[in-house]
Amino acid sequence: MANRIHLPCDILKPYVQNFIISESTPETTYRVLPDTGVVLGFQFKGRLSHLAEDKEIRLSTSGITGLRDTYRVFKNSPDTGTVLVLFRAGGAAAFFRQPIHELFNESVSLDNFILRSRLLMFEGQLSEAGTHPEKIKVVEHFLISQMRHTETDKLVVAALGLIHKSKGNIRVRQLMDQLNISQSPLEKRFRQVVGTSPKKFASLVRFKHTINSYNPDNSLTALGYEAGFYDQAHFIKEFRNFTGETPESFFSKDQ
Repeated sequence: MANRIHLPCDILKPYVQNFIISESTPETTYRVLPDTGVVLGFQFKGRLSHLAEDKEIRLSTSGITGLRDTYRVFKNSPDTGTVLVLFRAGGAAAFFRQPIHELFNESVSLDNFILRSRLLMFEGQLSEAGTHPEKIKVVEHFLISQMRHTETDKLVVAALGLIHKSKGNIRVRQLMDQLNISQSPLEKRFRQVVGTSPKKFASLVRFKHTINSYNPDNSLTALGYEAGFYDQAHFIKEFRNFTGETPESFFSKDQ
């Protein structure tokens, strides 16, 4: 499977982390780990399915996937091509009226949010675009046409900054104290924009940092402690929930 990363245009940079064009010639089954941003997926050739509980669930040609706290397994048909839009944390809220938390652990067709006639026109333009840059340009124009001109929630931005600065090791009480806000409005505003609670989002940030900070010269016990886990059993359980594997099994594949 070949993945090519493309950076967004200036208008979309505050909301979109990057675009990925993924192409695979053979049929492939692969695992996707949880991340901190909502994802849009557009199939311009082939089909994609989600595997769950021994079932193969065919995904829509154009779909959106909310934040998740567990891994997912996908299967693509032979000769598949997909454009993925990886939003920054909270970035998707600028394009959809619906509260983003309603998408948590869900993958749904975009025609739940956009007129089917408009979506079909866009899909046709994407299929006709010959080169990768042309396909990215079609997707960018589509996103720009969907942008909602609303004010950024500065409190949510501040909360995101504190969570990232702490590498996910921050409690909701600490956020409340530093932002001078009570729990209920903090969680409501955060969930609507980001797609999950501050606590759950912090666990996603901590998980990503744990994966990225792995050093084969250090022990997995030390990795767990550095990630804020003082109980190795808890560390292994949460790591398995995110990846489907123990830390030892997961990291051994990179050696």
